[in-house]
Amino acid sequence: MQNIMEITGLTTDLLIYLAIDISIAIILLGAMRFIYGLSANVNTTDELSKEDNFAFGISVAGSIAALGIVLTGAITGESAESYLMEIVGMSVYGILGLVLIKVGRIIHDKVALQKLDKNEQIKVRNITVGIVDAAGVIATAIVIRAVLIWVHGISINTFVAILGGFIVSQGMLVIVTRYKERQYAKNNQGDSFQEALENGQVALSLRYAGQVISTALAITAASYFFTYEPDAILSNLAAWVIFGFVMTLLVALLTYCAKRIILVGINLVEEVDQQHNIGVAAIEMAISIAIALILMALMA
Repeated sequence: MQNIMEITGLTTDLLIYLAIDISIAIILLGAMRFIYGLSANVNTTDELSKEDNFAFGISVAGSIAALGIVLTGAITGESAESYLMEIVGMSVYGILGLVLIKVGRIIHDKVALQKLDKNEQIKVRNITVGIVDAAGVIATAIVIRAVLIWVHGISINTFVAILGGFIVSQGMLVIVTRYKERQYAKNNQGDSFQEALENGQVALSLRYAGQVISTALAITAASYFFTYEPDAILSNLAAWVIFGFVMTLLVALLTYCAKRIILVGINLVEEVDQQHNIGVAAIEMAISIAIALILMALMA
């Protein structure tokens, strides 16, 4: 055991810190399912096992994945000065992540997709809406993670920066949703994008999932252009808005070009919007996320 620790560079203190982080993470992930059930006013056991509500399961899965993404942002930072501070820091960031994920879902429901009653649609087993809901919380979590890695320490400035980054991300996601709505209406004789989701068009939900997640990754890439300065939060956030918008446009442009090359000869509007081709939509989603990940890696 001693030889293994010497080879890997592990120490007793480091192992204790790792144990603290993973224990708190598992507790919070376990709590997410029941917190989701309380907020949706349903029994999660009944919905998942007795009712076999797949849409509900997909939505819960998205929430658990989102919290896991947020927690990686808390874990990635340096270890605290003491075990107690590590417990406090991990717990605070985890609980803050839970709150912001919930708030992000509310914003997504009431502002981005305001014509769609997601809770009701999930209760009636609309898998399309379950996918959209999961994508929205995952996109929110990606940006929260980026902010947690960007800031350091626990102070008022830290929480202001986290809240500011969260607001920026939600604004960008709403803008992208509005653009996609108009684009869909333009390509489909004025039809409503949100009504199409309500009618269960899974292909549209997959494409949309790729678009919002790639937007979140683009916003994350924008954070690499500047360093967190506690005394210049407003200028930092302003820079993030500008670079986030630029990176979102760049990802959209590169994704458009990639789709034209990879899916050459395929009419995307006809296949996805009108024929509900899930396979083509899944490829579109993969392309969007892949381009954003590549660009994010290049910016890092």
